[in-house]
Amino acid sequence: MFFLLLFLAHLQAVVIPIFFGIKSINKFTNLKNHFLIPFGFIFLGLAAMFEMIDHTKTDWIYIDHSSFFNWLFYSFLALGLTSLTISVIKNKFVVGTNIFLCFGSIVSYLIIDKTFALSFQVMISLFLIINWQRIFKDWLFIAYPIFGIIFTTFFGTNLSVTGNQIWHIFIGPSGTISVLTFYLVLNRSKKKLPKIL
Repeated sequence: MFFLLLFLAHLQAVVIPIFFGIKSINKFTNLKNHFLIPFGFIFLGLAAMFEMIDHTKTDWIYIDHSSFFNWLFYSFLALGLTSLTISVIKNKFVVGTNIFLCFGSIVSYLIIDKTFALSFQVMISLFLIINWQRIFKDWLFIAYPIFGIIFTTFFGTNLSVTGNQIWHIFIGPSGTISVLTFYLVLNRSKKKLPKIL
């Protein structure tokens, strides 16, 4: 029963972002770089898929380790968050900075280590929060840092410290709430910001 719950918690983290990605195609035309939004969601779904593949190598027991599929997980997570961030930005310098942070996250995992790559992930998330809140000014967006950062970090830390796999079940759904938040904020922006930004 536990394995089934764990599998479903991971599977929904693959399917739901990809579903939102498909639904987003040519939808949010009020944003200048709207073509990046489906990529953002789909990349997040692919990140979760690579995490699932990585878990098959550890018999679905969470192990804090570095591996090829773990690198793909972090790489596609960076690509997804970066795509969603720059989908709302016009400033070329800020877009370039986001792309640099994404590249830094992907490369530093390989060259240095996962911990260093995580520092780039933090900066990518900060850029996303700052720019989305600046553009959308939507109170609902507070759910992203709560579920996507605070709760997933809390569950992940407890999992690492205690080794109790029950915490593993909550990480995927918490991340999915973040994905749902992105989609809802974008959907609400069509009414609040009908013209191209």
